[in-house]
Amino acid sequence: MSKQSLHTPITAAATATVVSKPRGKARWSIALLMGFGILINYIDRLSISVTQTPLSHEFGLTSTEFGVLSSAFLWSYALMQIPSGMLLDRFGVKKIWGASAVLWFIASVLTAIASGAWIIILARVLLGVAEAPAFPGAMKATGLWFPRTERGLCTAIFDSGTRLANVLGLPLIAFTVATWGWREAFWVQAVLSLVFLAVFVWKYSGPQARLRKGRMTQEEYNYIVDGGASSESVRPKSDLATVGYLLRQRKVWGLSLGLAGAGYVLWMLLTWLPGYMQTSMNQSILQSGIYAAVPALAMFVSELAIGGWWVDRVIGRGANPDKVRKGVIVVGMLVALLTVGAAFSDTPTSAIIWIAAGSAGIALVYVTSNSLPALIAPEGSAGSLAAIVNCVNLLAGVAAPIVTGLVVDLTGSFTFAFIIGGVALIGGLASYVLLMGKLEPIPARGIVQDSAV
Repeated sequence: MSKQSLHTPITAAATATVVSKPRGKARWSIALLMGFGILINYIDRLSISVTQTPLSHEFGLTSTEFGVLSSAFLWSYALMQIPSGMLLDRFGVKKIWGASAVLWFIASVLTAIASGAWIIILARVLLGVAEAPAFPGAMKATGLWFPRTERGLCTAIFDSGTRLANVLGLPLIAFTVATWGWREAFWVQAVLSLVFLAVFVWKYSGPQARLRKGRMTQEEYNYIVDGGASSESVRPKSDLATVGYLLRQRKVWGLSLGLAGAGYVLWMLLTWLPGYMQTSMNQSILQSGIYAAVPALAMFVSELAIGGWWVDRVIGRGANPDKVRKGVIVVGMLVALLTVGAAFSDTPTSAIIWIAAGSAGIALVYVTSNSLPALIAPEGSAGSLAAIVNCVNLLAGVAAPIVTGLVVDLTGSFTFAFIIGGVALIGGLASYVLLMGKLEPIPARGIVQDSAV
């Protein structure tokens, strides 16, 4: 294999040229692997919401205290976003995701054997550290493995793991809690983490390594590289300097604050929807898990059919990528406002319909926004940019469970919690429209060749 074949130069003309689909589907196996990892991640994160009633009873927690416990994951998860992005850019996806999966397992075991709420808080903080590289890693892998015209569907595939966690994971966890107990639910997710670790270590590698081992065709490799994939052989001169440079970009803040608006509502639902169904709508633990799967199913269909397949298809046929992606984001934010309808619902069916409709809009915002770091980041900095976006987004996620718990304790209902979510969505929409600007690569601050990345 010649060195030139592994490092085909990427030009503007190359990324604009429409080429036929190649033989080989190695890139799609990577998308599915990332989706499997995100699925396990979200089962780990969301299982705490299903266990609210038995866990709170065992440790005597108020709604506010449970909100604090729920948000503990997000404290470290948000703080570790930027460091995890720097580590991903420096050491690569395989090493960082592999180490992370080991810690997922440990955090689940600690929760299962916890003798007090404080141990669960520590385990949730550890889980936040462990899962911080998840989305930045998936976004970085997308940039390495996919041409620009296929990143919408790839992002939809790995992001669908977050929805399948509700559709498949929450009912599984709810069944486990109802049948055996809340501790057993965390043993289940510990086993799932080990399964993923084994599959990931066995299957994941970069495109160059896959090509050298004969596990993908030269034709598919050329298709990926000529389509504008990120180079595996470049990295920022200084990680901290690159992060500082990115933080000075208006485009980065528009994307970050916009996603934070949708993220507030998403995390409110992720941490409180089962509890809302149990307390306000008088549903059992198992029923709440089933109801929580409905919005997730709506999100799954929305992001795959529209945010993934439709967006890639329209752009592939020559539509303006900037207008298509920004249009989907704006429409998604407007549709997301339908979640406010749950504030005025009297039955579980009507509430879940409003939430499911709004959640479909949130999915469009997420899948489109999550595809952007790989598209607009300076060469070699996709992990750092994705981490910045996630960090800002998750600061809103930290606030959502606590604010919701306070509102419920003060008012005795979730009405104002959903209204506050609507305000967050309006602020996010304004950020997307006024700050993000054109979706084009940010000029590089400076890069060096490094074959070790």
